[in-house]
Amino acid sequence: MLEMAKQLLVYVALGANLPSDLGSLRHTPAHTLPMALASLGALGLHLHATSRFYATPCFPAGAGPDYVNAAAALTADPDLSPADILARLHQVEAAYGRTRSTRWAGRSLDLDLLAIGDAVLPDAKTHRHWCDLPLADQARLAPDQLILPHPRIADRAFVLVPLCDIAPDWHHPVTGHSVRTMRDALPASDLAAVRPLPEEASDLAPIRRPTPLLP
Repeated sequence: MLEMAKQLLVYVALGANLPSDLGSLRHTPAHTLPMALASLGALGLHLHATSRFYATPCFPAGAGPDYVNAAAALTADPDLSPADILARLHQVEAAYGRTRSTRWAGRSLDLDLLAIGDAVLPDAKTHRHWCDLPLADQARLAPDQLILPHPRIADRAFVLVPLCDIAPDWHHPVTGHSVRTMRDALPASDLAAVRPLPEEASDLAPIRRPTPLLP
């Protein structure tokens, strides 16, 4: 089991393209994301920094409405394992009406665990296998164990553009590439499709910069 340092950062990608239901209220994706971050704080995953919110095309193209995406850095309570952290993300997704039917289906809330510090799980060989998976297999296969960093992190503009707001110099522990380098390696058309939302589109400040961690 990975030992969690007190101030270790957990990087999470947030997304939604369908309304969410919480109690008797229905919320737009842009309002769901900040509420989800608050819910995570109540479960021991405390907000350290968050990106701006972005409008991004649905993937795969034509599968549903456009998404609202963001990235957040969280600090985890020291007694939480990676499996505990993932379970809490899934718990919050379920609270906002997320169901898992088919791969890449529309969703009321998606919380993807991108990385926990520089951890590589379960091991470098398995990580490379899932990173190198052909696109056709990505649509039908999912790992039965936690893979960290997220195997698709380097492929997705809707992840890297927001993540670059808060962690441009985080380095992938397997490839050594920084978030900024991975973002800049993507096609210009992919990057241009990720568009910042106006500030008034959400209840959260447009960007919350990281504050220094305690020693």
